Amino acid sequence: MSFIPHSQNEVSQMLKAIGVKSVDDLFSDIKKELRPKSFDIPEGKSEFEVIEYLKKISYKNATGLINFVGAGFYDHYIPAAVDALSGRSEFYTAYTPYQAECSQGWLQAIYEYQTAICELTDMDVANASLYDGGTALYEACMMAIRITGRKKIVTDSGVNMTYRSMLYTYTSNLNIEFVETPVTHGQSDRDAIYKCLDDRTAAVILQNPNFFGAVDDHFDIVKKAHEKGALVIQSVYPVSLGILKTPGAIGCDIVTGEGQSLGLPLSFGGPYLGFMAVKKEYVRKMPGRIAGESADKEGRTGYVLTLQAREQHIRRQNATSNICSNEALCALRAVIYLSLLGPGGLKKLAQVNFEKAEFAKKVFDDIPSVEVKRSSPTFNEFTVLLPRNADEVVNRMVAKGYACGFPLGRFYKGMDNYLLVAVTEKRTKEEIVKFKESLEAVLCD
Repeated sequence: MSFIPHSQNEVSQMLKAIGVKSVDDLFSDIKKELRPKSFDIPEGKSEFEVIEYLKKISYKNATGLINFVGAGFYDHYIPAAVDALSGRSEFYTAYTPYQAECSQGWLQAIYEYQTAICELTDMDVANASLYDGGTALYEACMMAIRITGRKKIVTDSGVNMTYRSMLYTYTSNLNIEFVETPVTHGQSDRDAIYKCLDDRTAAVILQNPNFFGAVDDHFDIVKKAHEKGALVIQSVYPVSLGILKTPGAIGCDIVTGEGQSLGLPLSFGGPYLGFMAVKKEYVRKMPGRIAGESADKEGRTGYVLTLQAREQHIRRQNATSNICSNEALCALRAVIYLSLLGPGGLKKLAQVNFEKAEFAKKVFDDIPSVEVKRSSPTFNEFTVLLPRNADEVVNRMVAKGYACGFPLGRFYKGMDNYLLVAVTEKRTKEEIVKFKESLEAVLCD
């Protein structure tokens, strides 16, 4: 039962009980400029009044922007069936399926999701327990270190900076050596990577398409890394695998990625879904949960959690991870989405994304002051060089109704005038043409 003091004496008694002289002392560790300006909280309102008040505040947001932003998170169409099925109460309220005998539905859903990820990436085994693409990449690095016994990671700078920041944050207190190699004309710099490979290298981290939207065939890098005893981790954009060469086809050891584009809304940054798939020989070094298919004593198919190498299930020092969680609802949305599309639908979706982005490139060519970077092939995201600061252009385009892209200068020095533009199946030709006209007007103003 909560206690609300009504007198100074009561406040004094409370402060004395916790060993503090004054209310101000409670906030002594917080800088003055960050402290609450006042505790003069208004009286409570009814539910109706609160909703109306919040609606008025929401009108200040820039809503209805036509979205051309990507940078790892994409505005794809989500079929209504994804919401309808994943929103059913038996799914929406379910928790971790520890008791197999009463969790067969959930366990099968996880199993089917793992199967879909394996087919998508052309890998042997997948799990279902990672927060997002950045967390998945961190887990892949730790997995490579466990497998090789080495402590050096070579990272291509074309890997999403958000993921790299998460990786460095998670490992800040660990004795791991990170080496970043540059991107040359949108591609991974082979010579720089090869120079970094030695008998201390645990893994090379690559991304395809990379953060600049460039598509690359990393087969040669994989071969060189394996010659040095290093593993290759590739972060991928799952929708692109509808038409691009799979990580399994080029020999990657560990594949990770962000599953947001598989039926999850952008939703102010989450919850999202990290996926991971690996070669079969590394399954016992894999973090998180894996659902397996089995049979009971009467021969009936059943599903169970297997190889649970989390700190909750085995001795802590032997755990492969302690930051994995139950992402099954997000995984369910992903497998529903992939099931609705099927292999043919995914291929068609990827093709439409690619063709619309190519159309956008041609349209942008008509702006004399804009240069579309074409040193490398791209999927549905590409880089353009503007005649002025990209941040400024992005802010001005908002007023015209467009979220026009990601300013690369925020992540890369010397690229203040570069803009990353993403085009998904949701963008119409009319929207692309009007986007170009609005951009041209902003640049000429």
